[in-house]
Amino acid sequence: MWPDNETSSDFLNFSGVADTIAEIIVQASGRPISIGVSGAWGIGKSSMIKLTQTSLEVRPREDGEREFIFVEFNAWLYQGYDDARAALMDVIASKLEAEAEERGTAVDKAKELMKRVKWLRIAKLAAGSAAALSFGLPPVGLVGEAWNLGQQALAGDVDAKLIGEAQEKAGEVAQAAGGLLGPRADTSPPKEIQALRDTFEETLEELGVTLVVLIDDLDRCLPETTISTLEAIRLFLFLKNTAFVIAADNDMIKHAVRRHFEGIEDDLLVTNYFDKLIQVPIQVPPLGTQEVRAYMMLLFVENSTLGAEVKEQIRVGVCAQLRQTWQGKRVDRAFVQTLHDDFPDELIGKFDTADRLAPMMTTASGIVGNPRLIKRFLNALAIRMTISNAQGVGVDEAVLAKLLIFERLGNPKAYAELISAVSSSDIGKPAFLHEWEELANAGADPDLDAPWDGAFVKEWLTLPPRLSDTDLRGALYVGREYAPLITPEDRLSSDTAELLLALLEHPDMAAGLKDRLAAVPRAEITVVMDRLLDRARQEQEWGVPPILTACLAVAEADPAQGARLSAFLTERPAAQIRPNIVPKIGDQPWAPGVFDAWEQGAVSRPVKAAIKKRG
Repeated sequence: MWPDNETSSDFLNFSGVADTIAEIIVQASGRPISIGVSGAWGIGKSSMIKLTQTSLEVRPREDGEREFIFVEFNAWLYQGYDDARAALMDVIASKLEAEAEERGTAVDKAKELMKRVKWLRIAKLAAGSAAALSFGLPPVGLVGEAWNLGQQALAGDVDAKLIGEAQEKAGEVAQAAGGLLGPRADTSPPKEIQALRDTFEETLEELGVTLVVLIDDLDRCLPETTISTLEAIRLFLFLKNTAFVIAADNDMIKHAVRRHFEGIEDDLLVTNYFDKLIQVPIQVPPLGTQEVRAYMMLLFVENSTLGAEVKEQIRVGVCAQLRQTWQGKRVDRAFVQTLHDDFPDELIGKFDTADRLAPMMTTASGIVGNPRLIKRFLNALAIRMTISNAQGVGVDEAVLAKLLIFERLGNPKAYAELISAVSSSDIGKPAFLHEWEELANAGADPDLDAPWDGAFVKEWLTLPPRLSDTDLRGALYVGREYAPLITPEDRLSSDTAELLLALLEHPDMAAGLKDRLAAVPRAEITVVMDRLLDRARQEQEWGVPPILTACLAVAEADPAQGARLSAFLTERPAAQIRPNIVPKIGDQPWAPGVFDAWEQGAVSRPVKAAIKKRG
C-alpha cells in the first residue's frame, strides 16, 4: 500500500522544475516574490513544493547569501475554524520567534511581531477586508472597546480573561457596527498594520534570513478563504527577504477572483488581479507514458524488500533515464533490470504489470496520468490481491488488474454485462469476448454496440491477458465490494441446486430425474436450463453428447424450455451437426422446426438423409 502524501523523493522527474523554482527564489536576491505552482488535483503540486524546499536546503550557499528558513501553511486546515489571514500571520510569527530564540538574535523583534499579530487577532481587525483596514476602522464605541483590548494585547498583557472579553466584544461589534465615527488621533489600524510590516521586515533583517512560505491546498478552499490568504500575503507579508510558493490550480484561483469581483464581467480585470497575486506561474508538467511507467515501477520498488540504498540507486537511475526520453531512451522493465543484479521474481512480475498498464493509465479519461489516481488504482489492486491470498482464491494479478481497470474506467452497464456473463457460465468464462479479443489483437476494429462501443473498450481488449478463456469467478469474488457475484445457483432452492449439480456432473443419468424436474418452479427451471445451455456451448460436435440428454429431460419437464433448446440447436454451426442427433430428438414436438432449418442450411448430406428417413 502507498499513502497519499506528498514526498520529497522524486519519482516523476520533477526535480528539474523544482530546481528552476529554487533558482528563481535565489535570483530574486531578497526582493519579494510569489510563485504559483499550478496543476490539476492530484498531479503532484504538493510534492513539487516539497522538492523545491529540498532543492533550496541542499544548495551550497555562496559568500554573503542569506540562509533560507521555511514555513509550511495549509489554508484548508483552518477553513471554518479560524480566519486564514490571521492564522497565516500567526504561523509565520511563531516560526520567527522560535528561530530567534534558537539563534539568540532578534528575540525582541520577534516577540514584538508576535504581539502585533495577537493584537490583530484579538481585536478582530484581521477578519475585516484589506480595504477596510487600509481606510481605517473607527475605534470608538463597541469597536473602540475591541480596539482597547487589542492595545492590551500589544502591551503583552494577554490572559484567558482578555481573550474571552475580546471574543465577546467582537460579537457585539459584528451586530452593532454602524455609523462612521472620527478616528483616534494617537493611532489607527493603518498605523498598526504598518508597524506590523516594519517589525516583520526588521525581524528578518536581524535574523539574516530569507523566509520561504510554502502554501498548499489553496485550491481546496472556498473563494473567500483563497482571496483572504492571498491578500494577507500582499498586504501584510509581501516584503523584503520573503518568497511565497503557492500550490494551487490557476483556474481555481481565477474562479475565486471572479467570485470576489462578483457582478463585474471583465476577464481582463480577473487576469490583472491574478497576475498581481501570482507573479511567476509554474505549471506542473503532465505525465506521458514513460513517466507513468517509471512512476508505477518506482512505487513497486518502494514497497519491495530491497534495501534503502538499492531503492535510492534505482530511483536515481530511473530519473536520469527519464531526462533522456526525448532522445528515444525508454524506461521499461528491461531498462530497470539493468539498475540492479538481483530483483525478486515477484517484483519483475510487477514491472511487467506496469509495462502493460502504463499506456492505458496515461490516456484513459478517468486517470490521464494523474499520480494520485494511479496510486489509488494500485492500492485497490493490492487490497484485492491480499483478499485473494487470505481467502485462498487463486487469482492472477494481471487478470485482476485488467478487470479492475475496466471496473474503474469502463461503462458500468458493460461491466454489469461482463459480471452477468461470468455468473451465468458454469466455468466462469466470458466467451462472448473471444471474437472481439481476436479482432482487436489482430489489429482489426471490432464493431461493438452500446454499451461496449468506444475507444476505451477497444484498447482494453488488447491489454493482456485475454479473458475469454479465463475463469473470472475468483477475480470477481475478491472485487465484490463493487458488484456482488450472484451465480444462478444463488437463486435456487436447495433441492433445485442439488438437481442442477446432478445434471451437470452426470448428464447421461438425467432420465431418472424427470419426476423431480417436473416439480421445480418455472423460475428455477429456467435457471437450470441456462446453466445446461452454457455447458452445451462448449460442445464442438452435435451427435448425442451427454449434455443433450440433460437438456432434453428439462425440456420434457417444462415445454417452454423445449423452445429454448430448439433455438439453441438451430443456431449450432452446420459443420457440428451429426446424423445420430436426428433420432435422438425426433420425438420432440419442436423437432420439425429444427429439421426444417437444418435442411435449408448447409448441414452435411448424411444429416439431411437422416432427416428425410425420419420424415
